[in-house]
Amino acid sequence: MTSKLRDLYGLKFNPFSQDVPIEAILTTTRISDFLWRIEHGLCAEGGFAMITGGPGLGKSVTGRLTARHLEGMRDVVVASLQHPQSNIADFYREVGELFSVPLRPHNRWAGFKELRARFCAHIEASTMRPILIVDEAQEMNHIVLSELRLLSSTRFDSRSILGVLLVGDERLPDKLRREELVPLGSRLRTRLVLQPHTPAELAECLTHRLRAAGNTSLMTQGLCHTLCEHALGNPRVLLNTAGELLHAAAQKDLAQLDEKLYLEVCGQTIESSVPKRAAAGRRK
Repeated sequence: MTSKLRDLYGLKFNPFSQDVPIEAILTTTRISDFLWRIEHGLCAEGGFAMITGGPGLGKSVTGRLTARHLEGMRDVVVASLQHPQSNIADFYREVGELFSVPLRPHNRWAGFKELRARFCAHIEASTMRPILIVDEAQEMNHIVLSELRLLSSTRFDSRSILGVLLVGDERLPDKLRREELVPLGSRLRTRLVLQPHTPAELAECLTHRLRAAGNTSLMTQGLCHTLCEHALGNPRVLLNTAGELLHAAAQKDLAQLDEKLYLEVCGQTIESSVPKRAAAGRRK
């Protein structure tokens, strides 16, 4: 955040940025319920869980909240896969690095055996399963997904030794319906499907961010209402629009963001998005 935004509005951080402190992210009741199920299900018993939803609805944010929640638990090891598009060799390289297991990618059997031994040793010491979080999981190769299923269990598939959280868009459930991935899809024990937010839910999110950033009066109530009504239920759209307004207000040295600024910055966009037939009807 620039010093002008900080000095002009008394902000601790830009409340509309993607990279806000974890405390600025609102944990709803639904998310809290999901975290409870992950803590008492995935960590204790292993297996697979999944978060899905359309672009901008908060999948990665929920993954971030989940990682933070689990990292605060005793004896839980949490790792996040950074390159879901990897082939098998690179997948083993990354997983070995994440769990501090030196692997030889050319010897896949040895890597497979050493990783499972590490997972089992952790369970014996703590009773908790290691957790692997995969963001953008719809990008994963189906061969790697199948390998991950085999890697995560022992004793003829009767004992899960790894918890895996897959985070992806609507293509992920479709991918798991492929014939070769049905065995993995059938192992999903916990699911969270994110839906478009209501204006009231968006307003709650916006208010929480402004409070965490240190300036609840940054925008008028009227502007807050307008933004939430025009965001199409999408938090990313809401925050991107609010961010544009914040920078426009700072450029004009405005003390507060209001509906007049919204019309100046976004009015042309709104007008151009109205169907011509509807616009003609209004002129009549």
